[in-house]
Amino acid sequence: MDARCVGRRHLALPLQLPPFSSPTIIYRRRVAGAVVCCCAAAPVDQHQHQERPWESYDRDIQSHAGTDLALSLGLLADMQAAGARPSSAAYARLIRALARFGRTLEAEALLLEMRRLGPRPGAAHYNALLEGLLATAHLRLADRLLIQMADDGVARNRRTYMLLLDAYARAGRLEDSWWVLGEMKRRGIRLDTAGYGMLVRLYRDNGMWKKATDLVMEMQELGVELDVKIYNGLIDTFGKYGQLADARKVFDKMRAEGIKPDISTWNALIRWHCRVGNMKRTLRFFTVMQEEGMYPDPMIFVMIISRLGEQGKWDEIKKLFDGMKNRGFKESGTVYAVLVDIYGQYGHFRDARDCIAALKAENTQLSPRIFCVLANAYAQQGLCEQSVNVLQLMEEEGFEPNLVMLNLLINAFGTAGRDLEALAVFQHIKDSGMSPDVVTYTTLMKTFMRAKKFEKVSEVYREMERDGCTPDRKAREMLHDASIILEQRGCIY
Repeated sequence: MDARCVGRRHLALPLQLPPFSSPTIIYRRRVAGAVVCCCAAAPVDQHQHQERPWESYDRDIQSHAGTDLALSLGLLADMQAAGARPSSAAYARLIRALARFGRTLEAEALLLEMRRLGPRPGAAHYNALLEGLLATAHLRLADRLLIQMADDGVARNRRTYMLLLDAYARAGRLEDSWWVLGEMKRRGIRLDTAGYGMLVRLYRDNGMWKKATDLVMEMQELGVELDVKIYNGLIDTFGKYGQLADARKVFDKMRAEGIKPDISTWNALIRWHCRVGNMKRTLRFFTVMQEEGMYPDPMIFVMIISRLGEQGKWDEIKKLFDGMKNRGFKESGTVYAVLVDIYGQYGHFRDARDCIAALKAENTQLSPRIFCVLANAYAQQGLCEQSVNVLQLMEEEGFEPNLVMLNLLINAFGTAGRDLEALAVFQHIKDSGMSPDVVTYTTLMKTFMRAKKFEKVSEVYREMERDGCTPDRKAREMLHDASIILEQRGCIY
């Protein structure tokens, strides 16, 4: 099965890019927050631009693409106004930078410009756009791009396959992942350490923790080095399926081989011990992590204080946070203070706008992840209006909501028993071109379970399968429970 078959299994048509030839192109760029339309066929004032050579434009476009994208786009407009076009390398830098910032429409416009005016795009340019589409969970558009790539006669390379394997593994698209592995094997492309790490994650997300163990033996036989990411994947896999003793054995083996745990290692150990309610080990790992100079992912911190709050251990939360401050934790301390406040410990503010204002007052660097953490904290408290407010504030700060944020909104509405709003968010995900992942579907199924709309649980499960997303154990368990209830009621679905 080639890329065309995979794409057409999910979508009817490829990206609507015309064939190579057209002499003009209009594209959009952003400068200082404004959208500016530039036309390559616009009148040119040669005297205004003749003093700057082509090499200077091209070099500066490449050098600034990763640090000052607005400046690079401005230089591109000036260069084209002077009647010149950038090199293939400069186009690749710009497409990659735009895609990584989530500006995929503009990245696609540059690729379209290359196809019409030259130089002819190669695998590096398609891969750059593909990376951006996959990073923003636009899997359907990525499938279309693969079809276009094949139609244009551009061969897929190792980078293409690794991007696809990573995205399909993250999205739980098991069948597509097997296809990528088969294609790599057929073309003689061997997996490296990063590739094996993706496979470990794929096995973890599909309940194949025993296969993950076999994979490590295969790596050792082939002489593939086990790095910290592989160990983290194994710890996460064992933890997810309740094999915590095995997770700790892998952790001990990792340290015995001189591989230093990173923040992901600690997060995995803390997350899964916290999930089963083993707070004694959770707090022990939490303390050791800080003693080694690392502070927790705010999302993990939310999980800990949520679990302690459920147990009424408010003194433990205060002790926990005071211990962090005493270890010299200052730079991002406001984030954790706000999270504790959301859980009702400080009482200074609980409104999302006030929380963001407090973070700004402390010069905290806002990012999509910070907004996701805040939305998750409100969602866990059942404060769905505040979760929506976080989404609005995120947009006001110039960040586009991602799939993680929208999944959190579904969870917030589901927790509050507002299944219609949760369904509306799910539809928005699909309408915006994003591909719902296994978390999206299971969260929506959980929403309908709470609302006692068990027939909807079955419908969501079937839609998940139709969309090529492999159900996980949680989804299968909910389907089983919903089916039993429906059967008892005499309903057949």
